[in-house]
Amino acid sequence: MNYKNVPGAKIRVASPMIGEREKCYVNDCLESGWISSIGIYLARFEEGFARFCGVKHAIATNNGTTALHLALVALGVGPDDEVIVPTLSYIATANAVRYCGATPVFIDCDEETLNIDVAAIESKMTPRTRAIIPVHLYGHPVDMDPILELADKNKVYVVEDAAEAHGAKYKGRMVGSIGTCATFSFYGNKILTTGEGGMVTTNDDALAAKLRLYRGQGMDPNHRYWHPVIGYNYRMTNIAAAIGCAQLERVDKALASRKRLASWYSSGLAEIPGLVLPVQKDYAEHVYWMYTVLLPERMAEERDLVCQILDSHNVETRPIFYPMHVLPPYEEDVTRYPKATSCAARGINLPTHEALTQDEVAYICERLEYALHSVV
Repeated sequence: MNYKNVPGAKIRVASPMIGEREKCYVNDCLESGWISSIGIYLARFEEGFARFCGVKHAIATNNGTTALHLALVALGVGPDDEVIVPTLSYIATANAVRYCGATPVFIDCDEETLNIDVAAIESKMTPRTRAIIPVHLYGHPVDMDPILELADKNKVYVVEDAAEAHGAKYKGRMVGSIGTCATFSFYGNKILTTGEGGMVTTNDDALAAKLRLYRGQGMDPNHRYWHPVIGYNYRMTNIAAAIGCAQLERVDKALASRKRLASWYSSGLAEIPGLVLPVQKDYAEHVYWMYTVLLPERMAEERDLVCQILDSHNVETRPIFYPMHVLPPYEEDVTRYPKATSCAARGINLPTHEALTQDEVAYICERLEYALHSVV
């Protein structure tokens, strides 16, 4: 195959797709003078994203971490509360719990999907458990029904962390519409981006009102500069929302591109012995925010060397997240979470973005196979 220009140009692990429509909307903001947290694009983006998720309310924030913190604050999570979270996730999931003064309680991962091990949740629940945060990691939905049943039985909230799963579906339902509420990130490497930004979605009218109150410094919407609660400045800018509106207009194309990339990767990597490819469970529609592979268990110590070899061949990669239980702020005995410990040590995120060509994906597959043979 002809790998035109590939070896001489770095293939990035992620790259935003920004077109003329995004530029047009941003220029409209600049010309209007509405560049901060008021403007027509904010309402348009919230309404459009709510429709996309199939929910009544979408509340825009300035990033995904503040969206998660805002959701927990509005639900009343505080000191002495515990919140169930997966140990294999980006650290923001646990940090948002700590921002509330609550305690994150970690759960090991499911080795097939890398998501939270649903069967292990109940054993970690106590009378102090206030919420469960299932993270739809790398774009594959969590098996939600058992979590919803457990939450209903124990009268706790379910906050979907869908930061990486725009457009993913669980049993035909869009993620973001399943739990008590859900949070999203629009960071520059996400399927939909606003540069920095986030969103909370919910069908609960009262919760939506609280989210809007706390988002804007706690100012009463009917009494300007009257603050009945201590709030936060978590508002999205009109410029960011303008980018988001343009991104929403092409979301179907973005999602189709991810599925096409996944099929190219799965075909190109299928014959590499021991390499574990991402799965798509019967209940799920995976959106492949990142195409994630696991090296054979015997090669866990060589993972970083494999990434270095790929980098030397102009293929950028990234390791999957360190599980929370190995990080200094949350350190626990690694033997409590053997599956997450093993998967994290072996995991590599390959380049996953719309600009990739089939030739480039084929080159990446060939170079990965070469790197694996090089370290054996």
